[in-house]
Amino acid sequence: MADSKVTIVKLIIGSDRFEILVKPDPALEYKMGKRTDLSSVLVSDEIYLDANKGSRVGIDKLNKHFKTKDPNEILKQILLKGELNLTTDQRRKMVDDKRRQIIQYINKNFVDPKTKLPHPIQRIENALEDVRVTIDPFKKAEDQVKSIVDALRKILPLKSEMLRLSILIPNSYSSASYSFVKGSGALTSEEWLSDGSLKVELEINAGMKGNFLERIGSLTRGTAQVKE
Repeated sequence: MADSKVTIVKLIIGSDRFEILVKPDPALEYKMGKRTDLSSVLVSDEIYLDANKGSRVGIDKLNKHFKTKDPNEILKQILLKGELNLTTDQRRKMVDDKRRQIIQYINKNFVDPKTKLPHPIQRIENALEDVRVTIDPFKKAEDQVKSIVDALRKILPLKSEMLRLSILIPNSYSSASYSFVKGSGALTSEEWLSDGSLKVELEINAGMKGNFLERIGSLTRGTAQVKE
């Protein structure tokens, strides 16, 4: 898609592909919750298998996956759930902004174990350039910190206060929540109870506690029990 005023949102469900044409900046604003008018985002209301080739999706595939005949609802689902093909300028700006958030987070929540003081912003920024980590422009900064800090520790000594949390997740949400919990820190113990509930002990960066509680609360609709 050569025209910078038009880009593609792609959603893949199983073996089926759905693409729509959108205006880059309005589409990004819509996905980020800054815009609600769908018509101002769309270039057209056509849904394609391949937008570049102009091949349209059959109605049978739409009915199979979207469970609605409302075209606006289908377009909305594709836009919100699909992958937006960012322009070069959009991606650069978003990655730069996310990098600044991550650097500030590390500066506030980690220290040099020798001096017990935070590393200066510039030192963290330089180290981040050296380790060449990939920063996801759509993913929350807090959700990327663990893997980035692991990479930074190869060249920059970092220490943070750790918390040990005891977590009990009801069976209705245990499977869906497991990967998030496991990726949030170090599991020191885990036990799947007879009713399907999950009980774990998790070591987590103290600075990530707020984000963790918010996410686990959302994933379990407030039913998870978390104790320090």
